[in-house]
Amino acid sequence: MTAVLSSPAAVPKRPRGRPRKTLDERDEGNRRRALVRAAARLFRRKGFDATSTRDIAGAVGMHSGSPFYHFKSKGALLYAVMEEGMRSALARQAAALATPSDDSAHMLRRLIRSHFDTLHGPGRDFIPVMLYEARSLTARQRAGIAQLQREYEAAWTPVLRSLAASGRLKADPHLARLLIFGAVNWSVQWFDAKKQASLDDVTDAAVALFLQELREDSR
Repeated sequence: MTAVLSSPAAVPKRPRGRPRKTLDERDEGNRRRALVRAAARLFRRKGFDATSTRDIAGAVGMHSGSPFYHFKSKGALLYAVMEEGMRSALARQAAALATPSDDSAHMLRRLIRSHFDTLHGPGRDFIPVMLYEARSLTARQRAGIAQLQREYEAAWTPVLRSLAASGRLKADPHLARLLIFGAVNWSVQWFDAKKQASLDDVTDAAVALFLQELREDSR
């Protein structure tokens, strides 16, 4: 017997592209992000050792064992806080440098201003966690974060070298980068937007510490 072929109109069309995520899948992503944000906040406030998974779960309205559905351990959650924070910082820095400039002082100001945004803007909790809790990472996790840090800091090297070549930076570019990061990172200990100068003001002050001069048009 000859098989009867279905007409083309009867064959269901396959959806193009990736299938849409279900509500549960979207909620899972939201819960993961909420856990990372809550963990960053608590790790910064209480410290990694003093923060329990029960604390983190309670901060986002979950049962005490629920974080382990998303992360294998509290250490994995600590790594996620640092990794996602660094990736956010890299994206912010790339956006700040998206428009090229022939003025290296202008580019340095953008880098410092972007770094201040990372330190004091949305998602800022991960920086103190990364500065003070890295000892709690495994060797493999530390290597992963170190690679992201190298990517982040690599954007500074050509700018500082250019400034040194022009005579505007009176320091070795490598040492200058370390000193700039040390000085700017310490602002997490003292900067208060309600009591101190604006981030633009402290950016100008930071640039003035290292450069011989900063033209008004370099802003």
